[in-house]
Amino acid sequence: MRMTLAVHPEAYTIHSFSPQTVLPETVFQQEIYFIGKTKEELSVVVPSTLALDSLEREANWRCLEILGPLGFSMTGILSRVSGTLADAQVSIFAISTFDTDYILVKQNKLERAIDALKKQAYQIIQY
Repeated sequence: MRMTLAVHPEAYTIHSFSPQTVLPETVFQQEIYFIGKTKEELSVVVPSTLALDSLEREANWRCLEILGPLGFSMTGILSRVSGTLADAQVSIFAISTFDTDYILVKQNKLERAIDALKKQAYQIIQY
């Protein structure tokens, strides 16, 4: 099966907060945001246009969305994509939802990521 990945046009920032942080309402007003919480930290991914007062932040990430929905019976999808990018020396920040997976790569590695994926017969489109 030929997989298609869509490149989102906006840049994203990954923020780190203490797990007790109450996030501002503006986070939840974004078209796309991701939140992950553990005992040790609260991570938030939002468009870079939203400034947050976080403990740490890493800006200039671009998002590649694996177009789905991907059923839970489909195995190895994220592994194959991340392996292709690792072979091309592209670090990732992976996020999974119920329906699909999202791969964030640094802006300065986006073209390298796209080239590597295309060489492995992935179809790449722009959102």
